[in-house]
Amino acid sequence: MGKQKSHLVDVNGVRLHVVEEGEGPLVILVHGFPELWYSWRFQMPAIAKAGYRVVAIDQRGYGNSSKFWNPDAYRIRPLVGDLVGLVAALGEMSAILIGHDWGAPVVWTAAWLHPDIFRGVLGMSVPFSGRGQIALPGNPFGEVSPHEIHLKVAGPGNDFYQVYFSALGGIIDEIETDLRGWVRDLMWTVSGDAAAAAGFSLEGADPIELIRGSALCLPHGQQMRARFATPPEMPHWLTDRDLDIFVDALERGGFSGPLSFYRNLENNWNDLAHMAGKPLTVPAMFLGAEYDVATWWGAEAIERAPEVMTNWLGSRIISGAGHWLQQEKAEETNAVVREFLEQVG
Repeated sequence: MGKQKSHLVDVNGVRLHVVEEGEGPLVILVHGFPELWYSWRFQMPAIAKAGYRVVAIDQRGYGNSSKFWNPDAYRIRPLVGDLVGLVAALGEMSAILIGHDWGAPVVWTAAWLHPDIFRGVLGMSVPFSGRGQIALPGNPFGEVSPHEIHLKVAGPGNDFYQVYFSALGGIIDEIETDLRGWVRDLMWTVSGDAAAAAGFSLEGADPIELIRGSALCLPHGQQMRARFATPPEMPHWLTDRDLDIFVDALERGGFSGPLSFYRNLENNWNDLAHMAGKPLTVPAMFLGAEYDVATWWGAEAIERAPEVMTNWLGSRIISGAGHWLQQEKAEETNAVVREFLEQVG
């Protein structure tokens, strides 16, 4: 690993914690829920070695970055504004974006709104979904509102996890009872290792039924953790030390900020109404995983990507990986990242 620099950057009055490595064109890495810049620990040296200045951030609400009390601070426009401002604050004119989980909708939207600044985008786990942000079965590009599709997906008597998260109350009570155990079991439950161990197969399955039977859909009054599994031992990609780093930051920063990303799905859908039907024009690639729920939820969005992106570089799917693909299958992820960067140029 090369020399990394950890520092705070003032971005229009927002404190962003960044870790950077290497020299060359700027590449910004954006993590998802409930993670940190550290999620990219396996990618940073590879990107720096390829001749880039790679910067991994803690998104607002996470780690050492600013935390705001008002949920409106976590709407999509401020999140995109952090990336736009960061490019300038780092003394650059442009950047390439790579995002995973919640970082994917943020980077997709940033490249969609600001093609003059962001010259390429790679979204991981969550495909481009336009104003819908997180593609779901029957709603690839935000054709209907998040509220409407969440009700349809969950079915009677159930809550889709994005709705449960957005309420902020019960989910925070659940997490804070055993934060470390909750994060550990969430990460294990949606991993490729857990899916393979359970003999899980998506072949021929109905996506709605899979969602309703999964840990990410819960009957009214139940806790989400009731459907989690606990790892028999920590996997190689998530050691106890790795978990400590994520958990320590979450114990200090809390979950109201991270969960407010979900609270704003409906607001974001309204805020992006003026973009409906407008294509994403910069070079764009998607990287998903065989056992990643967000990848199979977004199957229609992936298949129809050329309809909404004019410079589509295609999709790649990593065998055996689950939701945390850049950690679970680091070398395979790095190979796709290098391919993407070469194509962007």
